[in-house]
Amino acid sequence: MFLKGKVLFSLVSALMVAPVGSDAQTPVEKATLAGGCFWCMVHPFESLDGVMEVKSGYTGGHMENPSYRDVVSGKTGHVEAVQIIFDPSKTSYSEILDLFWRQIDPTDPGGQFVDRGNQYATAIFYHSEGQKRTASKSRDLLDRSGTYDKPVVTEIRAFSRFYDAEAYHQDYHKKDPMGYRQYRSGSGRDQYLSQIWKGTPPQAAVPKRSAYRKKTDDELRKILTPLQYRVAREDGTEPPFDNAYWNNKDQGIYVDVVSGEPLFSSLHKYDSGTGWPSFSKPLVPENIVLKEDRSLFSVRTEVRSRHGDSHLGHLFPDGPPPKGHRYCLNSAALRFVAEEDLAKEGYGEYTEFFGD
Repeated sequence: MFLKGKVLFSLVSALMVAPVGSDAQTPVEKATLAGGCFWCMVHPFESLDGVMEVKSGYTGGHMENPSYRDVVSGKTGHVEAVQIIFDPSKTSYSEILDLFWRQIDPTDPGGQFVDRGNQYATAIFYHSEGQKRTASKSRDLLDRSGTYDKPVVTEIRAFSRFYDAEAYHQDYHKKDPMGYRQYRSGSGRDQYLSQIWKGTPPQAAVPKRSAYRKKTDDELRKILTPLQYRVAREDGTEPPFDNAYWNNKDQGIYVDVVSGEPLFSSLHKYDSGTGWPSFSKPLVPENIVLKEDRSLFSVRTEVRSRHGDSHLGHLFPDGPPPKGHRYCLNSAALRFVAEEDLAKEGYGEYTEFFGD
């Protein structure tokens, strides 16, 4: 999918449609929108003036009270969606739709970005005939704008019922900023939006990181690759000399792929000849947990992250002086943050370690 020329348009100015669906007794409206993974669809709308609440949930299907596992199976007919409660005197339905289009790929009928299946399809669920007319006009204008080289396929459907998602899915960008950042980038969403909207996808900014935490298996299966999951959660080991960081010589820090907590630095990385990334000491010792490991008919010292509880690798006594430590780690359990990206990624306090 590529941007045709330099065509940008504003649905806000083009759609002069009166607010719909409100009355004197209830001066608020609801907008229900499906844009793939609902984690990425909450934060963009929260900053709009007049938006009072944004919830993640499920809608459009036939099963009552579905769980996350039910929906991701693709057998319920439901899609992941958000429901936005807003004051139409401050933000119009047209403005909400304008922002909605700028968060998704409306030409993809099979899901969104890395998430495939009908449970991740895009859709607008109208709450009134007025919303239906506004949504149809909005979609038609987008389709004719020349922004995409494929037709816009986002469905416009009548709203029936919205089921709130589980508590850990609500406001995920606040509960786990690093996981949210990692998912947006890893899914390809941010890269696509930057390409289409000239490098400035609205509301794609990520809040500053907060306390690191362990994630549920459901969250991890969405965030991690199968290899990352096997290593970090099932104590696996990746092949030597065939992993992301064994020979990485760039300057920066290595953080836990699960929690984002800082663990090791390139300043303490050395070539151990083993084919795995090796470090003489941690960057943040308090984020490292050592445990006795009696698997493989031997006694070894396992290295885990404190907050993410990820299996990182093992500690051996054959490292460089003065302490002789070799933290032998799996690349799949780590994420590298380059020196020039530290401040942007929320690790600005570590830039002072990398002087000229």
